[in-house]
Amino acid sequence: MTRINHRQGITLGILLGLAAAQASGAGISDDVIRIGFITDMSGVYADGDGPGGAEAIRMAIADAGGAVDGKRIELLVADSLNKPDVSAALARDWFDNKKLDLLIGGTNSAASLAMSAVAAEKKKLFITSGAGASAFTNEKCTPYSIQYTYSTQGLARGTGSAVVAKGGRKWFFVTTDYTFGHELEHDTAAVVQKEGGQVLGNVNTPLGTSDFSSFMLQAQASGAKVLALANAGADLVNSLKAAVDFGLTRTMTPVGLTATLNDIHSLGMEATQGMYLTVPWYWNKDKPSEDWSRRFFAKIGRMPTYGQAGDYSATASYLKAVHRTGTDQAEIVMTWLKAHPVNDFFARNAAIRADGRLMNDLTLLQVKHPAESKGPWDYHKVVATIPAKVAYGPLSESRCPYLKSKS
Repeated sequence: MTRINHRQGITLGILLGLAAAQASGAGISDDVIRIGFITDMSGVYADGDGPGGAEAIRMAIADAGGAVDGKRIELLVADSLNKPDVSAALARDWFDNKKLDLLIGGTNSAASLAMSAVAAEKKKLFITSGAGASAFTNEKCTPYSIQYTYSTQGLARGTGSAVVAKGGRKWFFVTTDYTFGHELEHDTAAVVQKEGGQVLGNVNTPLGTSDFSSFMLQAQASGAKVLALANAGADLVNSLKAAVDFGLTRTMTPVGLTATLNDIHSLGMEATQGMYLTVPWYWNKDKPSEDWSRRFFAKIGRMPTYGQAGDYSATASYLKAVHRTGTDQAEIVMTWLKAHPVNDFFARNAAIRADGRLMNDLTLLQVKHPAESKGPWDYHKVVATIPAKVAYGPLSESRCPYLKSKS
């Protein structure tokens, strides 16, 4: 029997898929490539993605010339309201009635997981750029979904290990009370304990909380030395403001497990100096990143977050796949994407793994002292690069049922 290795198998799959597409005349459905974007446009996560994410996608479409091989590209945008039922209903309507080809899900893991399930049912592509729950490539993975930007597991391995190594051994978690927050706390706590640290307590906070006073008192009473903020967006900003007001940052090291550049900008360097954060990308990582970021700044008036950069890259990668395959048929496009690494300003030679995980390196950053800043948006310094294989682990660790059913 002739053995076919993994790479040969992928190549053969692409060739067979292209042949099938040509034979069936698959091409571009309705002569239009329709992309949908559903994210938090007005709530706690809007600054990290929201209208800026939509603009990043428009930039990718414009850079493609607004069309692929003469077939125009349309973009639909809607507010998820951070509600899974709203997000799922919108996704279903767009697939059924708008003839959507690709759905991009933004922030809020529960909303994106709901959209991913609908996309799998409809056999359409789904890419999440802003949602971090590790479930996307584990229990909730599908052959139609890609987790593009980061995961809670990756951030945990980066930040958790580094802070413990720096002496931060006693932790207290302030956790947003839904899927994303729970997974972020669970993944980070596992890393902390593995590295010899302790978790002295935690508190769950409702999404969109404005008053963190009682939660900070619990953190202060715990005796912990690390204040781990397992939240994001406005929740992270408000919780850190409360920590500063209560004087916690004088005795505890704040750790923003999903902090973004915009969060630091909102809070100021005085409040965030010394804070560690792990990111998949940052605006001045290199010249291509800075060039793109300044284009984005000219449109939005602030530097992009990694979620917004991921929105651009995911869209550009999809449109490239459609061009190369000559079709928007989901299975063929996905096969091409998994066989060709992403290589742009956002990620360098990063493969999309069989479970849908984009294997992009992460970077551990630390917020500078205000005196170290050389100008606007110069907020952080690089501590370490975390290779994708370290951040996300081997494929053998994946609990993806789709992969297990194929083995």
